[in-house]
Amino acid sequence: MTAGKGIVHSERSPAEERAIGPKLYGMQTWLALPDGREEIDPAFEAVNDLPVIEDQCAKATIIMGELWGKRATTTTYADTIYAEIVLAPTGSLPIEVSADERAVMLVGGEASVDGQALGLYELSVLAPGRNMMLSSDRGGRIMLLGGEAFSTPRHAWWNFVSSDKERIRQASEDWKAGRFPKVPGDAEEYIPLP
Repeated sequence: MTAGKGIVHSERSPAEERAIGPKLYGMQTWLALPDGREEIDPAFEAVNDLPVIEDQCAKATIIMGELWGKRATTTTYADTIYAEIVLAPTGSLPIEVSADERAVMLVGGEASVDGQALGLYELSVLAPGRNMMLSSDRGGRIMLLGGEAFSTPRHAWWNFVSSDKERIRQASEDWKAGRFPKVPGDAEEYIPLP
């Protein structure tokens, strides 16, 4: 989903499904748009043919951008890396210098970068300009993310991200005043500003 100048969506499951239905295991990631593209039209696309790179000890699913010569078809507006990496016990792979900024997050099992243990659900920013080794003794699931550095900082508050704090304030006022459109089929539930 590309939020651009503003989009609404619903992520709720019906109550009866929440009580007895399947459990969802996932990660929501927000990728800021680059300078000059923050106010583009919003869009949504479903991508189901993600490239996979694997060997006996590691499997990487590329969600956005390019990694090790393979590219996801997901639309991006800046150089991006976003991949799920599953390491088998004693698995390892190099994290090469392929982006201005890189980070990893352990989301299951255990893993380390250059011998430094990763904490579960902690974002670990990797040293710039250095090849590093991701490894696991007992197996792990790790998210790799990164991309080009922007020249201006980004600010986030609640569901709003922008390089302009005034734009976030205006979006907050628009949400509070009901100026965003309703989600089709979900108009009865409104989430107020925190």
